[in-house]
Amino acid sequence: MAKIGLFGGSFNPIHNGHMNLALSVKKSLGLDRIILIPSGTSPHKSSSEYAPAEDRLEMCRLACEGHDGFEVSDYEITKPGKSYTVYTVRHFKKLFPEDELYLLVGSDMLLSFDTWFEYREILENVTVAAVSRTGDDTDELLKMTEKLSDYGKCIVVNADAITISSSEIRKMIKNNIDLSCYLNGKVVKYIMLKKLYM
Repeated sequence: MAKIGLFGGSFNPIHNGHMNLALSVKKSLGLDRIILIPSGTSPHKSSSEYAPAEDRLEMCRLACEGHDGFEVSDYEITKPGKSYTVYTVRHFKKLFPEDELYLLVGSDMLLSFDTWFEYREILENVTVAAVSRTGDDTDELLKMTEKLSDYGKCIVVNADAITISSSEIRKMIKNNIDLSCYLNGKVVKYIMLKKLYM
């Protein structure tokens, strides 16, 4: 039985903070694989701030190169309709019925988890692994994990977080600021080649 981490997000673009978080959780929980799942394009975002789905998918693939046990899924990008997390969980549960699934979420997401669509079903099928992005919200997170544990497994994982957001990176790209410390070199080249976020 394998231990598989599901890590969804807009990855717009994927940066070193995302990868460090995933690597840290993989090591901490002893996961065999991490599957990155870029989300479909949001209807609420303007096209200038949201790179096309295919480009975000390719940037994820480039960022995963050389990282053992990392892969990328186009499930949410190719699926028609709204991408609720519960549908994604059902999909991967069907693909890997015998394996142990972990859903990686940020601390902000965990604190509102009990408002998610069909959140109880999610907890019945995966272990929700929350990572504190700031390090100062652990007490709040532990309270929420206690509340959610009535419905399934929910844990807090200590991971080394890089506090940089994709929106800050998009601003830096527009302003032609060097991004080599925040983005994988191949991702930087891809952004420049495709003139994304400019």
